[in-house]
Amino acid sequence: MNPSTSSSSFPPSHRWKVLAAGVAANAAFSVAFSGIPMTAVLMRTGYQLDNATLGLVLGLMGLGIAVSELPWGLLTDRWGDRPVLLTGLGSTAVALTAMALWAAPSAQHIPGLGWLGAGLLLVGLLGGSVNGASGRAVMTWFDAGERGLAMSIRQTAVPLGGGIGALVLPFVALHFGFAALYGLLAVLCLLSAVMSWAWVHEPPIAPRSQAGAAQASASPQSGPLRDARVWRIVAGIGILCAPQFAVLSFGTVFLNDFGHAGLATITATMVFIQIGAMVMRVWSGRWTDRRRNRPAYLRACSALSVLLFAGLAGLVMAAGTHTADSAALRVALVVLLAASGVCVSAWHGVAYTELATMAGAARAGTALGMANTSVFLVCFVTPFSIPHLLTLQGWALVWLAASAAALVAMPLLVPRQRAAADAGQKVAKTSLSRST
Repeated sequence: MNPSTSSSSFPPSHRWKVLAAGVAANAAFSVAFSGIPMTAVLMRTGYQLDNATLGLVLGLMGLGIAVSELPWGLLTDRWGDRPVLLTGLGSTAVALTAMALWAAPSAQHIPGLGWLGAGLLLVGLLGGSVNGASGRAVMTWFDAGERGLAMSIRQTAVPLGGGIGALVLPFVALHFGFAALYGLLAVLCLLSAVMSWAWVHEPPIAPRSQAGAAQASASPQSGPLRDARVWRIVAGIGILCAPQFAVLSFGTVFLNDFGHAGLATITATMVFIQIGAMVMRVWSGRWTDRRRNRPAYLRACSALSVLLFAGLAGLVMAAGTHTADSAALRVALVVLLAASGVCVSAWHGVAYTELATMAGAARAGTALGMANTSVFLVCFVTPFSIPHLLTLQGWALVWLAASAAALVAMPLLVPRQRAAADAGQKVAKTSLSRST
């Protein structure tokens, strides 16, 4: 099918349907990779796992995504968004159905660790297709002045799916079992595949605006794989995801084991984090589109994350060797964890827009695949490392490590040259306003 003829009948407003399909695809998969860790306490009991094994199992899905992201991104730039989304979502639904049949625990049978680990690894390998494909669709359908907002809306799919997962999956696992949980996830992937089939098409060949044409022509000919600037921001994105994954993968365990919180409090806290991240991502995309200050925003998010996680570590140390026995301390832990989780999840859309703009729309699939490879390598390493940090020095060391990761990511996301340029522009604007 010729893209030029198949897409010419779609009006410019069709880009919002493309965005909606991309959000649905990402949200459906996010319910799986962000929502399954929300059942960590139930999974630990149902599969009879210790903390170290639980961390390994939860990390395997992230490892699968990390391994597959770059190949999926390269295929997206070669084949287009539609074939990749349909292939990935359909095969992910098949893998989840297989898990419902053979990798779900019951009163009569507990599957071997190999079945659970292989199933989650396969889901990650196949589901990684949605990230680069939907991101490339945003870059090709939206003009430069709307991309920050559009990409941030797309990135709300991750906390949206995570919020749905936090709200629904623990209830489903507790009352209906993990077979029903995996079956529900398979249905969500199939529904989002239908939306992609109906709405995701290539845009007209001609750029939709002169700004889009200029941006496309300015993209580096060597490609993102050979661009040191792209690799730098890719590394920064991955490292700054470590604190986020620490909250998402072991936040429930922290609130349960250290904070003595009940299931309702834990669920409410994780849902709040996901909703807060959604709101902040949309707001930050629109705000940075208008002010053209993405580097400054990324720098502020990194710095605030450093302070919040350091404060969380300090609060844990203030409790001493005892867990949170007082109601006031318990509330403080919940509030600070929620604030830290929202802050360290708010910057994704802005960073991904900056990265895709740097790489160029035609190579956005590859660049976003690189970023997601970095992100999900960290997604694998983080839950795998947390039990070892707990053994060494408890939760204080976990949150101090999260703070350190945000500190390391800051100069990678915002190189000194760019920060200096931003400062120079601010001085120039101030001088101009004073002179006028």
